Order: sequence, then C-alpha cells, then structure tokens
Amino acid sequence: MTYADIIVDISHEKLDKSFQYLVPEKLKEEIQVGMVVSIPFGRGNHVRKGYVVGISGEPKVKGIQLKSVAGIENDQETTESRLIALAGWMKENYGSTMIQALKTVLPIQKKMKAQEKRWITLLISREDGEKLLEELSMTRFKARIRLLEALLQNENGKIETAWASKELGTTASVLRYFEEQGIASVESDEVYRNAVADAENIPHVAPAVLSISQQMAVNQILSEWEHPDPRPVLLHGVTGSGKTEVYMELIDKVIKEGGQAIVLIPEIALTYQTVRRFYGRFGDKVSVINSRLSLGERYDQFKRAKQGELQVMVGPRSALFTPFGKLRLIIIDEEHESSYKSENSPRYHARETAIHRAKLEGARVILGSATPSMEAYYRAKEGEYVLVKLEARFEERPLPRVSIIDMREQLKKGNRLALSLELREDLSQCLKKGEQAMLFLNRRGYAGFVSCRSCGHVMKCPHCDVSLSEHNGRKLICHYCGYETVKPDKCPVCSSPYIGGFKAGTQQIQQVVEKEFPEARVLRMDYDTTRAKGSYEKILSAFSRHEADILIGTQMIVKGHDFPDVTLVGILAADLSLNADDYRSGERTFQLLTQAVGRAGRGRKEGHALIQTYSPDHYSIQTAAKQDYEEFYQEEMGYRLLMDYPPAAHMMAVLGSSEDEKLLETAMHYLGLFTGKIYAGKDLHVIGPAPASVGKVKDVYRRVLYLKHENYDLLVRIKDRLEEYIEINSGFRKVNIQFDFS
Repeated sequence: MTYADIIVDISHEKLDKSFQYLVPEKLKEEIQVGMVVSIPFGRGNHVRKGYVVGISGEPKVKGIQLKSVAGIENDQETTESRLIALAGWMKENYGSTMIQALKTVLPIQKKMKAQEKRWITLLISREDGEKLLEELSMTRFKARIRLLEALLQNENGKIETAWASKELGTTASVLRYFEEQGIASVESDEVYRNAVADAENIPHVAPAVLSISQQMAVNQILSEWEHPDPRPVLLHGVTGSGKTEVYMELIDKVIKEGGQAIVLIPEIALTYQTVRRFYGRFGDKVSVINSRLSLGERYDQFKRAKQGELQVMVGPRSALFTPFGKLRLIIIDEEHESSYKSENSPRYHARETAIHRAKLEGARVILGSATPSMEAYYRAKEGEYVLVKLEARFEERPLPRVSIIDMREQLKKGNRLALSLELREDLSQCLKKGEQAMLFLNRRGYAGFVSCRSCGHVMKCPHCDVSLSEHNGRKLICHYCGYETVKPDKCPVCSSPYIGGFKAGTQQIQQVVEKEFPEARVLRMDYDTTRAKGSYEKILSAFSRHEADILIGTQMIVKGHDFPDVTLVGILAADLSLNADDYRSGERTFQLLTQAVGRAGRGRKEGHALIQTYSPDHYSIQTAAKQDYEEFYQEEMGYRLLMDYPPAAHMMAVLGSSEDEKLLETAMHYLGLFTGKIYAGKDLHVIGPAPASVGKVKDVYRRVLYLKHENYDLLVRIKDRLEEYIEINSGFRKVNIQFDFS
C-alpha cells in the first residue's frame, strides 16, 4: 500500500499539520512530492485541493480507515506546489520536520488591510458644472463651491479625497450631497505600500555601456544558458570590476522574455545602494523584502510578486522564497557570505537551495563574488559550475595600494593606541585633501580567543588547528574535539604578560579618532547605530553626500558599498577573524580583508589601504594584500585536504540541546557510539561530542558531534538513521537534535 501525507490548501487551513491519505493503485506510479491533488476533506467530504508533502509505505496510525486521494490535478501546478516540493527537498537534505521546512518556504503572512486612496470624480459635463457653480455662488454653501471649483480646475476632473479634506475643508456631508445629486462620485483604489525607500526621488538611469570584459562575461553566460540543462555560473570579479552591471544586463534579457528574477544580497546594509541601482534601471518592476519592513509592507510585496506585478525582488536570504510564477533567474551576490546559511532548522544554505529551486522552476543561477567561497570555487574547478572571470576593475582603474602594518612593532615604539602611526599620518593627509576614509574594525571572531600582543602567538588546539576559546574559570576549550587547558598568565612563546582577549570596540575607536582629529566629521555604523528602521539608509546616504569625512564600522561597511570619494581604508585588528574557533577562519579573514581593501579607490582617485595585524606573514593577510585569490585558494586547499574539511570532504554537525546537562551528554555520547558502530570501516571521521561555541544559552546546554566523509549522500543516510534511532529511544524526548551540513 502507498500513503501520501497531504497539506490541505494553505490559503484555507492553518499550516500546522498534514493528513494521511491512501493512494489508489492507478495513481501509485504518478504521484510525487509537491504535486497538487484533489482530496475529500471534512465531515461532508467536500473535494478540496491539497499538496503532497510526503509518500510512504506505512500508515502513521494503524487500525483506522483512511480516505483516498481523488485525483492528481495535472493542470494545477502552482507556485505553492513547487515551493512545497522545495520544502520536501530541504527536509531530506538538511534535517528538519516538514512543518519547519514549509514555514521557511511559505512564510505565513498575516493578512493586512489594504491601503486605499480615495478619489472624488466629477460626473457632470464641464458646461453643466460651470452653470452649477454660478448657482452655488448665490448661496452660503462655501465648502460645496470650493470643491466644485477644484474639480473644474483639475484637467481630469478628479482629486484626492484626503487633499480635499485637508486643503478645502470638504466634509462627509458635502461629499454625500455631491453623490446624491449625481454631481460627483467617491471611489477607492487599492494602493500598495512601496517598500523601496524614497522611490519617487530615484532617477531613471539608462543602461550602462559595458566594457569589453563585461560584455565577454555576458556572452559566456548566455552561451551556457543555451544548453538544455545550464550549469550554475560563478562570476568571479575583482572588487570594482562591475559585476552589478553584468547582473542587470542579464536581468534585462530575462524581463524582456517575460520572466522574473531574484537578487539575493547578504546584508540589509547593502539594500540601500543595491536597490537604488536596480530601481534606477528597472523602475517599479523592482521591490525589496527584508526584516526591517513593516508587516503591511512585507504582505504587499509578496502579494505583488504572486500577482505578477513585480519582475525583480531584491533582499537577503528569505527573498529566495519569493512566490514568483515565472522565475527565470536567481542571482546570489557576495555568495561567499556566511549569512546565506540559516541558523534555524532547517539549516539550509541559500546557494544549494537556490540551485534546487532553479531546477524545479526552469531557472538559471549566477553566483557572484570577488572572494568566492571555497566550496563554490572548488565546484567551478571541477566543472560542476561554469567559471566566468572579470579580472580588472571597471575602466581599468587600478586596485588600491596596500600596506601591512605589524602591530608588534607599534608596541615596541610605545604606541598603544588602536591606530598605528602610519594610519594616523594617512588619515591626516586624507582629511587635508578633502577625501573620505573608512575604518573597519574586524570584530568577527573577537569573542573568546586569547593572544599575545607582544609576539602575536594565539592559543590553539593541538588537535584541530583552531583557536581555543576562553570560558569562565580561566578555561580554554576547543569546540571541535573538547580539548581543554588552563589560560596561561604569560605567553608560552615569549613570556610576555600581555596575553589576553581583545577589548576594543567601534565606540572606543570613534573616541580615539575624534580626539586625534577634532576637525573630522565622523559617522559610526554598527549594531547599536542601526537598530531603528531606516538607519542604514540614513547613515550611508549621509556619507555618500559627503556629510562625513570618516565612516567607522564593523563588517557591514565593507561589503559591496561604492563610495567614489573614499581613498583610504584602515583595517583594525585584522587578526580577530583569523583566530576564530572555526576551520574557515583563514578563508573568512581573506574574504573580509579583500572586500575591505576593495572599498578604496573606486572612483578616479588612487586608493590606499592599511592592514593592521599581529600576524603579518599569514598567507590570508599576504594574499588579501595582493588581492590574489588563486594563491590563497591553493594554500587554503592544502590545509582542507590535510584535515578533511570541506570542500575536500563533507561535514555534518549533529547539534544537541537540553536543559538537563547530564542527559544531553549521555544522549550525544550514544549518538557518537551508534554512528561509529553502524558505519565502522567506511572512512567516517567522528569528532566529539564537544561543547558548542556557546555552550549554554538561557539555561539550555548545547553540545555538537562532527561527522566527516567524502560522500555527501552517506552523511544524509546517516542523518536518516540517526533520526530513526532518536525516534524510537525515549531518552531523546527531552533533547532537541538538529543537523547542519557543510
């Protein structure tokens, strides 16, 4: 027997459970996850539409009579059905419940009351209106006279009700009189909330003339698109090479063919400039979705998308699930960014999920970055993706000059400030020339690691090549294998007492800058200054208008922004991300530094960047200074191969959490034993369990178990076996288990 789990038409029922139906023999070969089916539902067995979310050979509950699927609606494939099929794929590949996956791809939007614009429209002829105005002028009804005059003066004989009320003093009784006498009518139009800030003031921009290299990139991509099953394209362009113009040229082609496009950006901070560029090119065919929008704004954007009134949606990760019916292109800009990975179940990655959605929709995928992720570049090298390169800046502008400042030498010179002597001198010159500067404080990975300010030595795990994290009680712990040691009082290499964690923040940097350069106008952009709605736009637009000389911020200021007057970039504490307790720390450091350096000299003036570091010889810093991705990739890949880290192998993290610490430790121990026993001899590496990077949150303890293998499908099968093992063991009922693939 075959059984189908079906969600009843989501527009009618709450998205909280599925119902199991028996699949008739005649439909067994045809029925698939994601299909639209007709089913008897409710006491009256009314035939309703449903979506297949799962197929099995066993009933969930034995001994009850199940209703049968009435039929497959072959002509009823919808945007929802394709998204449900995507949710089914996410459930299987990332480990979650179907309901969690469905809530991710079909976010419940509370129905919001539509905004309305009311109009007063003249119904009588202009000649009759003039006669009536003469008659009214002999009366005391001044409000009626003002309204009729306004309607006659308007070329279309139509004015807004709100304007009439405010400017003319038009009351409800006046409107009622005009309607009763057949003089005018009051009508309402539904008005969508525009999510694009200041849309009416964004000027239209004609398509740019592409450079030879940009046009070659477009032609190479279009050539791949001619294949019946085009591969994803990795567009690797140096900072300032004009990737966005390539995107827009391809989107223009898609729109002209009647298709729609999704453009993913990694940060809300990038929305301001990105949306303005796309809106300037494509007008109100473009909209944006992000977490800073009101419920009404979000509701309207999804409604417009579903009704086909939009052609381009721009936004962070969640924009991937825009309900476009004619989706033909998905662009993931800055594809290397970690924000494309969900931290909630299902822990999906936007890159793989976008590629799978594209297969379901018949769409193409473009991944763009100046610093591609190791995974994407590896797949391009293997031929799974098409590699397209933009190797020079737009208009052949030079890359910025880069200086590496050894902060150990600064300490020897008696300089204990966060700004090196060289950076202070360059800032002074920059201000004298009337140019702008950006100071980037690399806070990624700052929490926990311990280093020596005298020699730069970092306390690392002897088994996993990641930094140890400082915990209460002077403990240093590895979050991969659980190795533990005591924090030393002196550096074990040079015996310096200057060993500890990093303490500076953007606010302290701002204070130093304002003290050193009191004449400078300084803006700060970090979590604290961007909490309010519109704060990103306010800060970035002010800096763009040259209302500030120096912009200080965290990583949000160095990703994708284009300020032509910025000639100087100072990178403070480059080592922080390098010493995070993550095997990707070298990669993340190279990406952050390369992106930061790339903000300098994007206009006509030469750019200069200074990288302040305690590890000047590290390959991530050296290659970032040279903007040499290929050299970095080869060096980093050697370490990944040595340690069996992705993309050299695949890795699955089994994440456990519970309020009962002992129960959690026991549960994770048995998961490790079960996995090692069942898959012994298959070259499977089992690491841990160990404390998570944050071992306890709101009285909930967290542990992690890592599994590494070259075969991704094997890890998925292990995930399935572990889910079955957890299901039949009552000890796991008070333990939450999630799976995370790398």
